[in-house]
Amino acid sequence: MFQTNVLAIILAGGRGARLEPLTRDRAKPAVPFGGAYRIIDFTLSNCYNSGFRKILLLTQYKAMSLDRHISIGWYRYFCREMGEYVDIVPPQQYVDESWYLGTADAVYQNIFAIENEQPEYVIILGGDHIYKMNYAKMLNFHIESRAEATVAAIPVAPEIAAGQFGVMEVNQDFRIIGFEEKPEYPKLIPGQQNRCLGSMGIYIFNAKFLYDELCRDAVDKESKHDFGTNIIPSLIGNYRIFAYSFMDENRKMEAYWRDVGTLDAFYDASMDLVSVDPHLNLYDENWPIYTFHPNLPPPKFVFADGDRTGLAIDSIVCPGSIVSGGVVAKSILGHSCRINSFSRVDHSILFPNVNVGRGAKIRNAIIDKDVNIPPDERIGYDHDCDRRRGFTVTENGITVVAKLVGPAHFT
Repeated sequence: MFQTNVLAIILAGGRGARLEPLTRDRAKPAVPFGGAYRIIDFTLSNCYNSGFRKILLLTQYKAMSLDRHISIGWYRYFCREMGEYVDIVPPQQYVDESWYLGTADAVYQNIFAIENEQPEYVIILGGDHIYKMNYAKMLNFHIESRAEATVAAIPVAPEIAAGQFGVMEVNQDFRIIGFEEKPEYPKLIPGQQNRCLGSMGIYIFNAKFLYDELCRDAVDKESKHDFGTNIIPSLIGNYRIFAYSFMDENRKMEAYWRDVGTLDAFYDASMDLVSVDPHLNLYDENWPIYTFHPNLPPPKFVFADGDRTGLAIDSIVCPGSIVSGGVVAKSILGHSCRINSFSRVDHSILFPNVNVGRGAKIRNAIIDKDVNIPPDERIGYDHDCDRRRGFTVTENGITVVAKLVGPAHFT
């Protein structure tokens, strides 16, 4: 059901520095995921499936590919004549000449665009997490609680939350009575020795209340102008601020929410998709994930003569890709990849339009789009050699090859 009184604001302007080189020339929300998708598709799909179809997407850094993806893939899902839209909003500098100083400042600098829509409620979302969530259920909780603001919460292990999550304390009614942003020693949920209540960075505000708080924060010279660091903690004790317990639409035994903010986290979340029973279900027709699907032919597997076999095992292979006499195992191939004869790809992620030369071998790697790997090359077998060639090697031993790398880079 289309929620006409709600405006969704997606913050999609972060640098994504920990995902270098994948974010070298694209915003983190535009990074491909799962072969067919971009990270931003999950938040946008949640909005669409929840009936939140008035969306402002705030961008800042390296937004061209994100802008292109939204333009060609998402505009068709919305009917502007019916009041539905997703609008990309670069920094306008209407109220300040600076770039966005924090999450709250990003919203404040677009306050005129928000007020112009005259929403009753505003939901603030990040564009760089992988999860399925019905925001309409959170809105119902917000209204029933008579809250001025509501924060989505998920139980997390304290060693994960430390220095990474905002951590909340709540009373029996789930009213927030304490909030610390990224504490070194998170406070545990009473009665649970290994869980604390982490903020998901999802906020619902009564619109008029949000305007007042943003304006108050904007003139505070001591503030970092961030929702988790400044806005939410300043409200506790003075207003009705509640925590909403995350209800997962993924329908698995364990709630699924991933921050793929590092290369290793991104790799692990991607490899989950090719397991026998993935934690993230991309095939659920009850909560579809939308994206742009290019007009390409089906994937093709050719040759089965002797030791030359076109084969993919426990893998995702997207349209336009050809596995020609090579073997792909526990891997993800984006669209229009080419795996040539006698080559092998193991436990790896190939972004679109990667060509793997004849006899080349790749394992435990992430290969960005448009990379041309020469014949008989080896990637992921010798980390020192990979580093000497300018590739990134993560703490967990994953080799990452940046965009547009060709034969000259391997010499």
